[in-house]
Amino acid sequence: MDNDTFNQSLMTFIGQSMTPFHATYNMANALQEAGFVALNEADAWQLDKPGKYLVTRNDSSIIAFILGEQDLLAEGFRMLGAHTDSPCLKVKPQPDRVAQGYYQLGVEVYGGALLNPWFDRDLSLAGRVSYLSKTGRIEHALIDFEQPIAVIPSLAIHLDREANSARSINAQLHLPPLVAQVDEQGESPSFKDLLLAHLIEKVQCSDIVKVLDYELFFYDTQPAALIGLDQQFIASARLDNLLSCYVGLQSLLEADGQHSCMLVCTDHEEVGSASCCGAQGPFLRSVLERICGDNETLTRVIERSVMVSADNAHGIHPNYPDKHDEKHGPLLNRGPVIKVNANQRYATNSVTSALVRHLGEQAGVGLQSFVVRSDMGCGSTIGPITATELGVKTLDIGVPTFAMHSIRELAGSDDAMQLQRLATHFFNSDYLL
Repeated sequence: MDNDTFNQSLMTFIGQSMTPFHATYNMANALQEAGFVALNEADAWQLDKPGKYLVTRNDSSIIAFILGEQDLLAEGFRMLGAHTDSPCLKVKPQPDRVAQGYYQLGVEVYGGALLNPWFDRDLSLAGRVSYLSKTGRIEHALIDFEQPIAVIPSLAIHLDREANSARSINAQLHLPPLVAQVDEQGESPSFKDLLLAHLIEKVQCSDIVKVLDYELFFYDTQPAALIGLDQQFIASARLDNLLSCYVGLQSLLEADGQHSCMLVCTDHEEVGSASCCGAQGPFLRSVLERICGDNETLTRVIERSVMVSADNAHGIHPNYPDKHDEKHGPLLNRGPVIKVNANQRYATNSVTSALVRHLGEQAGVGLQSFVVRSDMGCGSTIGPITATELGVKTLDIGVPTFAMHSIRELAGSDDAMQLQRLATHFFNSDYLL
């Protein structure tokens, strides 16, 4: 696959993966089409070796694995981890709000979102809805309104002369999206009624009685694009971290089956990963326990395994170079970035870094380094969490980006495929640790 084809496929995947539920659904479909067998956590597992399998939890996290030809006890798993969620605006349980004749929806800020870019965007709504069916069962459906149905209008500069120097955003007061204009004297709109109508008409849930609950997120309808004079950049929502999910997916699909490999894409990283389906939860350990069968085997397999935590890195911004350590400012389109932190905000150590640098040389992939300025705080990833929970050797890596946690982020158009080449080589190569 050439770089242009890869990027177009990446942008299509991101465009179809508006929420963690949709991302997980799309990855599971792609894997099943490639012959991976879907497992149910509630069933007994009969695993063949060699074999290809996947399992999901909460519809928003997925683990897919290949049991390879080589001895699992001798080699362990080559694991790549990423996360399916992105900072956004989540609809509240009782969101209906009418003010000045305008119908709005109350929202919570999910994760560390950069809020200013959410204003004046064409927003739609997607996620999971749970409903009662005519048979008395609780059913679940993924929905996507697709069309722009909401906007958060900015306050005009004439009414806030300090807008360009001192505007602050109150998440409770200033973020409820504008959805419609209504008659204040008439009957108040009901969001659950709107969802009911949408499910009947668009999702064809003819057996629905009523909407019970939902997890719905606003997203920007502007599609991803290659931009720049020479199309050197990818601009898109949710590059953090669907780019890494897609890289891991494609790398697993290109694995040759000799070695045991695993893709782990979990939800809730942006809010700490502490959930049943997050990296701090029991999902990964549970899957490994069922594969290994006993604690002795599990411990030996983990000791032989390596986890590559793939999550975007901060590229050095040309307008803000002082925000970076002068020796560790990654450039876009110069290759993936190994992330290092003395305080274990990243899980990279010299052993895992040496391995990946060696694999990068073999694959012809240039690598960069990122260390945060010594006088600034540092973000984190699923890497340290997974290393802590499992005791697995871990490395943090990612492609450099601008505007991380914005509604629209920017990456280099060469870097995603470079990371995919490295990840595929990681899955397929013979190496000794």
